Amino acid sequence: MSKHTRKILSLFLSLTMASGFCIPAMAAEEETPTPVDGGIVVLYTNDVHCTSDDGMSYAAVAAYKAEMEAGYGAGNVTLVDNGDAIQGGILGSLSKGSWIVDIMNNVGYDIAIPGNHEFDFGMDTFLDIAKNQAEYTYVSCNFVDAGGKTVLDPYTMVTYGDVDVAYVGISTPETMSKSAPVYFQNDQGEYIYGFCQDKDGTALYTKVQDTVDAARAAGADYVVALAHLGEDAQSSPWMSTQVIANTTGIDVVLDGHSHTTEPSKTVKNADGEDVLLSQTGTKAQSVGKLVIAPDGTMTTQLVALADVDTTSQAYASAKAYIEGIQSEYKAMSEEVVATSSVDLTVNDPYTGKRAVRSAETNLGDLCADAYRALLDADIGFVNGGGVRDNIAAGDITYGDIINVHPFGNLACLVEVTGQQILDALELGAMQVGVSESGGFLQVSGLKYTVDTSIPTSVEVDDAGNFVKVAGDRRVKDVQVLNSETGAYAPIDPNATYTLASHNYMLKSGGDGYTMFGANNVKILQDEVMVDNEVLINYIKDDLGGVVGQQYANPRGDGRITVLYADADFSSWYGNAVRYVVNNGIMSTTNGFSFTPFGQVSRATVYQVLYNMEGSPAVESATVTDTEGMWYSDCINWAASVGLFDGTAFGEDQTITRAEIADLIAAYADYKGIASPTADGSMEKAPDYASIPAQSLDGMTFCYYAGIMTGNEAGQLMPAGQLTRVEFAQVLSNFAALTAEEAAA
Repeated sequence: MSKHTRKILSLFLSLTMASGFCIPAMAAEEETPTPVDGGIVVLYTNDVHCTSDDGMSYAAVAAYKAEMEAGYGAGNVTLVDNGDAIQGGILGSLSKGSWIVDIMNNVGYDIAIPGNHEFDFGMDTFLDIAKNQAEYTYVSCNFVDAGGKTVLDPYTMVTYGDVDVAYVGISTPETMSKSAPVYFQNDQGEYIYGFCQDKDGTALYTKVQDTVDAARAAGADYVVALAHLGEDAQSSPWMSTQVIANTTGIDVVLDGHSHTTEPSKTVKNADGEDVLLSQTGTKAQSVGKLVIAPDGTMTTQLVALADVDTTSQAYASAKAYIEGIQSEYKAMSEEVVATSSVDLTVNDPYTGKRAVRSAETNLGDLCADAYRALLDADIGFVNGGGVRDNIAAGDITYGDIINVHPFGNLACLVEVTGQQILDALELGAMQVGVSESGGFLQVSGLKYTVDTSIPTSVEVDDAGNFVKVAGDRRVKDVQVLNSETGAYAPIDPNATYTLASHNYMLKSGGDGYTMFGANNVKILQDEVMVDNEVLINYIKDDLGGVVGQQYANPRGDGRITVLYADADFSSWYGNAVRYVVNNGIMSTTNGFSFTPFGQVSRATVYQVLYNMEGSPAVESATVTDTEGMWYSDCINWAASVGLFDGTAFGEDQTITRAEIADLIAAYADYKGIASPTADGSMEKAPDYASIPAQSLDGMTFCYYAGIMTGNEAGQLMPAGQLTRVEFAQVLSNFAALTAEEAAA
């Protein structure tokens, strides 16, 4: 298809209606439907990021497109891309995206939209790609200049026989912070480009609605949104689901950005109508297939590219073309530059999920160390989003290094204050415990703790750039390494430190780091070396060419401690856990985890009561077997105030709900809290008769006080045990009771 609207052979509607072909509306299919002469097929990719096989997956895309054209008619098939195609691997890095564009031209893409990473090689490079290199059409309704005029066409109309389909492009406003802000500014630092960003999403919703309305007015029978928005919480208020919920007139959203594998789901629009939403994941795992049937029903499915027929002429032709491009860089990419005795990773070793954007990893440590060593800095930073791929133990090639650092950022050394460092850490940690953030900071010469029980108080502007920390800080215990003594000392907000990183963050304020930027730092060394060379030289010169056992732990060497990352503070127990943690009543089980669904022990209950009393001094130990134990003080305190009546505590064993109720009631009596009024409702519980006689008073108190009321089925479960989050809820309920008593 050319860049212009085209007409195709007509009569397909009548022919197809006669065939009886009909697909249920909005249903995801597991099998490819039998090809018929008529339906409209839209094939879609997103977040290909140069693929995981140096572009060869595109040959499978070409093969599948040819297969669909053979079944549906060449004029009835359109191939689109939803952003982040040209960056993320060696093909993109060495050619600034041009080789990927060449491949997409060869494969036969018809339409594409710019994702945030389309701008990673600079605005001039992208505009040259869009206007001069790409043989397909780039569209985006919300990529605008300073005057609000769209830089690209907001939509393109494709005519299939008698049916007009409008393809509306929507780029994420996060582009303003997830690419370097300087790319969207003039020489005076004024923004001359934008993406309709604001704090509540209204500007984007309005722009999309206006574009959809214009397309409908121009005769569009269907509107397909090509979006790079995603479904991650960090992208709010610009998530694809939010755009759908605040607009009308869109039939299908083919999405990208969050790397979600979403074969098909429906989302209600502003009028309560179903809109189909789909996304293919990342790295060309699959190609999406949207079918618009002759009766207007629509279906989406994902087709694994690994299952596509590779014996076709279309595959062979594309493969030969891609191999020609690969030969241009193969010798360079396969050159061995170092070795590693350990696996270096961006993932959590236990879950296999990407961790570098929310926690420390050994590859993050290595990259940050490289910046600090190269520029002899006090501190080294690298953003987690800039550490892109793993390095397996064994030989390290130049291609491996470029896959880790594909952006071509340049190393810089600046002088900053401790306060700027603190603000940067706070910005980087704002999403920890909620979602990933490409701006999460891997560090060298520094260590810090992130307390996820504290909600972020970072304020950002409409473009996602740092403004200030407006409340409590979740980043704690920040310490800077003294390279001479090897000791850490607390950071001084008023002192100055040398900081090594790259131009994207330090000069351009990328990822929203506007506490830095060329006007806010003193530049000591400016753009001295490209990022992949920084890493290569560090391994060669400082490590003797071998990454050794100092980087063996995939979770790093303890520079970043994330507290309570295993607790979901958005869940039913979130407020209760936040209460017990922030009031010093309960803490971690291992120094960093809350262990939400671990069982509560007897000693834990006594320790909690002791904590609630402010951990008073214990004058004498009367419980004989507690000396040296972690619970010694709490048990001996409990004995001194009549909450424990034994002479020996015994091992730290589990405790039933009934026994916990006894202790809570006894503690309430110790605090002078009156027993609540009983109305007899507790006796109706189906397991009331199973309450041990010695625990009946305690469970009665807790039930009528609203502290422990049983499950949704009304069961009291006296012999059951409490999880740590359930116990946190009990303590939160008790706190509410004591607050009522105090008020009375």
